[in-house]
Amino acid sequence: MDAFAPSISLQRGALLLDFSSLRDPSRRLPLAGWEKQFGISSISTFKIFPRTFYKSTSKKALNGPISVRIKSSSLSEALTEISSGKDSANPLSGDEIRQRFLQFYASRSHAILPSASLVPDDPTVLLTIAGMLQFKPIFLGQVPRQVARAATSQRCIRTNDVENVGRTSRHHTFFEMLGNFSFGDYFKREAVTWAWELITMEFKLPPKRLWISVFQDDDEAFSIWHKEVGVPAERIKRMGEDDNFWKSGVTGPCGPCSEIYYDFHPERGCLDVDLGDDSRFLEFYNLVFMQYNKTDDGTLEPLLQKNIDTGMGLERMARILQKVPNNYETDLIYPIIEKAAELARVPYPEANEQKKAHLKIIGDHMRAVVYLLSDGVLPSNLGRGYVVRRLIRRVVRTCRLLGIRDGKDESEGAFLPEIAGKVIELSSDINPDVKDRSAHILEELKREELRFVQTLERGEKLLDQLLENALAGAAGNGSARPSLSGKDVFLLYDTFGFPVEITSEIAEERGVSLDMVGFDLEMENQRQQSQAAHNAVKLSVATAVSELTSIPHTEFLGYETLSAKATVQGLLLDGKPAKEVLEGNEVEVLLNRTPFYAESGGQVGDCGFLYILGTGDTANSIVEVKDVKKSNGSLFVHKGIVKQGLVEVGKDVDAAVDANLRNRARVHHTATHLLQSALKLIIGEATSQAGSLVDFDRLRFDFNFHRSLSEHEILEVEGLVNRWISDATPLQTQVMPLVEAKKAGAIAMFGEKYEDQVRVVEVPGVSMELCGGTHVTNTSEIRAFKIVSEQGIASGIRRIEAVAGEAFFDYVNVRDNVLKNLSTTLKVKAEEVTTRIENLMEELKQARNEISALRAEVAVCKASIIESQSFTCGTPATRILIESMDDLDADSLKTAAEFLINKLEDPAAVVLGSCPGEGKVSLVAAFSPKVVEQGIQAGKFVGKLAKICGGGGGGRPNFAQAGGKKPENLPQALEAARTEILSLLSKSVK
Repeated sequence: MDAFAPSISLQRGALLLDFSSLRDPSRRLPLAGWEKQFGISSISTFKIFPRTFYKSTSKKALNGPISVRIKSSSLSEALTEISSGKDSANPLSGDEIRQRFLQFYASRSHAILPSASLVPDDPTVLLTIAGMLQFKPIFLGQVPRQVARAATSQRCIRTNDVENVGRTSRHHTFFEMLGNFSFGDYFKREAVTWAWELITMEFKLPPKRLWISVFQDDDEAFSIWHKEVGVPAERIKRMGEDDNFWKSGVTGPCGPCSEIYYDFHPERGCLDVDLGDDSRFLEFYNLVFMQYNKTDDGTLEPLLQKNIDTGMGLERMARILQKVPNNYETDLIYPIIEKAAELARVPYPEANEQKKAHLKIIGDHMRAVVYLLSDGVLPSNLGRGYVVRRLIRRVVRTCRLLGIRDGKDESEGAFLPEIAGKVIELSSDINPDVKDRSAHILEELKREELRFVQTLERGEKLLDQLLENALAGAAGNGSARPSLSGKDVFLLYDTFGFPVEITSEIAEERGVSLDMVGFDLEMENQRQQSQAAHNAVKLSVATAVSELTSIPHTEFLGYETLSAKATVQGLLLDGKPAKEVLEGNEVEVLLNRTPFYAESGGQVGDCGFLYILGTGDTANSIVEVKDVKKSNGSLFVHKGIVKQGLVEVGKDVDAAVDANLRNRARVHHTATHLLQSALKLIIGEATSQAGSLVDFDRLRFDFNFHRSLSEHEILEVEGLVNRWISDATPLQTQVMPLVEAKKAGAIAMFGEKYEDQVRVVEVPGVSMELCGGTHVTNTSEIRAFKIVSEQGIASGIRRIEAVAGEAFFDYVNVRDNVLKNLSTTLKVKAEEVTTRIENLMEELKQARNEISALRAEVAVCKASIIESQSFTCGTPATRILIESMDDLDADSLKTAAEFLINKLEDPAAVVLGSCPGEGKVSLVAAFSPKVVEQGIQAGKFVGKLAKICGGGGGGRPNFAQAGGKKPENLPQALEAARTEILSLLSKSVK
């Protein structure tokens, strides 16, 4: 940031800004910027020095140092304010601000925890939107705290205000939230005094520039700020519930909050101050005092464990300390903007406001895209994938608006990888993993960009035509506001990949609105296929279990045994706690210990039985367990049905896992590890897991790769896995610290959240992964492996389905039976089945061709018969033939029309219709050149007729086909054709 700032000194009653030491002349701040920032009223003198400094208004070269007057009653005070922080020429970098924040709280006994992934372990949100999200289960009392105090720098994504990015000084999609947290430890006094100490002593912000907001009824917070910290009462604002009261939901933990604002213009005084005035204030630190529980009737009850949740926007703090006019010009984002400006050949300081806004959008969105891709989110049309695809496409379009269209040759002309390279370069202190994943990030960006550019060019032409039609239509019928139909918006989205937001932006530029109601109707089916139902299930389980607050965590015994004695700790009937559940009811059982594996890491939950013993060794009651899931971290919920008797809380049970199904699952799980290792060897180390399913009857493995696997590659992968199986290698498992496991090279499974201590499963010399699943003890137990299918499921994501162990033999047996039946039916040997089927298909093809030829001959014969029924109309005389041809199929009808238009002399018009089947209508229109020259087009003409028959269609001006679903309306359509053609020919004569 030293390239932005001059050296500052006080000489002869004036503040001297010396620009002669600037290292990078290309990044000088325009003089007008310094005038606004430092309150310069006028330039009094300047001297000649080697460096030049350009005045933005006249582009006149001024040579530093420049002596200026300051709008301040005390020049020394102004110098102190301008030089606050590290020093004015070398302010704190974003990385230094982050480090100082964490060190400050580390010195106050806070555990420094890593940022959580942007893909949260929370079904209620798509992405990590706040610093406190990873601690939400602790705040809600669902899991116990591991530490009493914590501090983090959390990567966050929010896209609800994406339209404001680049337009305001502070809105972002990607940002870092610095936070300090207390879980039932310290509270309001410590949070307030430490926050003040941090910002005034550590970051040296002038106290006179700081304002405080508190909840209107929070007298305690007001008193701490005013009496203990010393903030003048006139700079503490009481605000309402909408601004200064945090809630986790309609009910649950909540509490007042206090926000700290920086004042860029203290000279405006303290009267009639509005802290929402963005031109003067910037809120940069929020302290939430979680002290109440809101009940169903709205009552606020004091929490037994009071918590602190704070958030300081890193980008906002950098803006303040680095003294730049907006967040984008901090060293966290500006280097990315510079890279985009370089590609656009538009130096940022010289760009107009619109181009600066475009460059800011690029700088912001590229950060979001790179970190999303790094965390495993790949472009698609659903959920998180849609977020990243939407952002990538906004960047591409914005770059094209700036004239950026080509990148380096090694990127096949894509330019996003060049900009992303700068983001990756800046990532070391944010997330070191980004550099390790850079190859994958850049390749995915290149593919998505090139794919979108192709559809963008086609879609842009279509959108341009649709907008012209909308404007013309509005002008023709006198509509006040032209509108694009919901069907057209959906077509652009579904076929051409245009995010609705981009369509909206382009349409808005042309003055056209969108029919969003119609679009939402078109989108209804896709929305119903979203993960909302799955999320709702998870939430209901978590909510119900959370009511059983006294139940301890479940001890898992399933690595060592498949049966164990346990005690029923809790029961859920229809999602509600129960003391007993009777025979025939579905039930959820919570045990103190269990051998049942709960669904996680892609592996399905175990099945089996719970036996409640009566007198002797006889089972008095039996619960069939059909699935097991985790809730609240480590509570195992056994979902099943009471098959006999009743189950009661407090009863002892014998828990028995279905050994056959468990064996099938563990075989498939170990085979999945071998499959991933084989893929890395055959198609490249860059490939990585994007999802998995370990089931009893198959395994499914999703991985990042840009093309389908060849048949040879599939055979190589199969062969390699089967070779490792035959090697009979013993597996090794051990528990170790997460840091050590990663250093040892263990691969983390996609989407999993790991504790400090992790379980490592290793096939020596082949695979090492962090995994809590169940596995074979020796690879020979897998017996055999077969890939069943390989296909693409999303952009850049492939899916392999495979079988191993018993499932392999089931698969082979089914296929063998099918082959035997085919051999019997075709009366050939098994090895001759393929040849026989190929011969039959060739015979079928020939038969179909012969049938088509015969149908064409019949169509021509029928056409010859009706040729004489044509009549003449108009000047010049035009031969017209409009007839029904009974049940001719569409191809035959086309043949008849082509025959007739060639037989009739030009000018001529032929319109034919038929009903080739139940609920089917075929229509065709053929016009000769002279008819087309009169402005009568076959495509538009036949399209109108098709609507009468409940269908649609179109084609070329001289020949078009259409279809319908209402055969009963064909006579009406042909009569309409007769009336319409006569009318059109009459008009052309006039």
